[in-house]
Amino acid sequence: MTVAGALAGAPAGVVGVAPPVGAAPSVRTGRRPVAHRRLAVGVALLAVGAVASVFLGVADVTPASLLADDGHARDLLLLSRLPRTAAILLAGSAAAVAGVVLQLLVRNRFVEPSTVGTTESAQLGLLAVTVLAPAMPLPGKLAVAAATAVLGTLLFLAVLRAVPVRSGVTVPLVGLMLGGVIGAVTAFFAFQLDLLQTLGAWTTGDFSGVIAGRFELLWLVGALAVAVYLVADRFTVVGLGRDVATSLGLGYRGMLALGLGVVAVTSAVVVVVVGGLPFLGLVVPNVVSLLLGDNLRRTLPWVAVGGAGLVLVADVVARLVVFPFEVPIGAVMAVVGGALFLWILLRRGTCAG
Repeated sequence: MTVAGALAGAPAGVVGVAPPVGAAPSVRTGRRPVAHRRLAVGVALLAVGAVASVFLGVADVTPASLLADDGHARDLLLLSRLPRTAAILLAGSAAAVAGVVLQLLVRNRFVEPSTVGTTESAQLGLLAVTVLAPAMPLPGKLAVAAATAVLGTLLFLAVLRAVPVRSGVTVPLVGLMLGGVIGAVTAFFAFQLDLLQTLGAWTTGDFSGVIAGRFELLWLVGALAVAVYLVADRFTVVGLGRDVATSLGLGYRGMLALGLGVVAVTSAVVVVVVGGLPFLGLVVPNVVSLLLGDNLRRTLPWVAVGGAGLVLVADVVARLVVFPFEVPIGAVMAVVGGALFLWILLRRGTCAG
């Protein structure tokens, strides 16, 4: 049996301890033009929202001022507004894609980098390299953060294998506890070294400091999201389990390493550039799955668009709720994402029961 044959005959995705997160393509050929049109509408709405976001802020940057060749408005647009909007779109889409990849690797829908200790491990690595090698160039610090993120994810997988899992909810609980321990250790050393403010910049997402020259690393995670789409079918097979993947001749270890690399690098880059975006990689893939099913190649563009859209909306709320001041977008994401997480837990739990 080939990979395509397995996908065609795979069961529909269910939720539980070992659900095939990626499963059978459920889209008939005749429906694809409709799906493509809906996706085009979604992308168009996202583009409209992005353009509106560019003109939102305390300083006046309007189409009229740009047409009048206002130098201040033009500089503000090029140095701040456009980089901020680009960072929102790239970070949101990439973090959501990383979330669905991690769910496939773990075979559980209730996980994402911030619920399995990956994000906290990246923050611990950043703190360590900031203290031990403060002069290290940013790419080096990023590599250290990515490496610690991989180690944290592997530690989570090792703990998961040692814990009897009787419910799908057990998996994120284990991850949250592990992430809490790593986060507490990081906070302790940050307090001892008077670096709590620096740690806060990594733990709480905030786009207010994004300007030209400080967000370009996010193009890397955007490229990784595209790479995931190119091998989406292989990740779908990985989501069916190690035995199925191996029986189909798929290099399971290679795909596992690729997936962990994507999740770790994406988490590290997002933390370094804008800080943590809690629950984003969990709620968006779950909502998309509830609406469109489990065909990863079909849903992945929606996951990217949904992630970018959710962060865009959260950023607008963060900029307007106490206007003319801002609250960190991480606070908005924690409230909205936490509520959606609980709703998904209740809905999935009811369906599983």
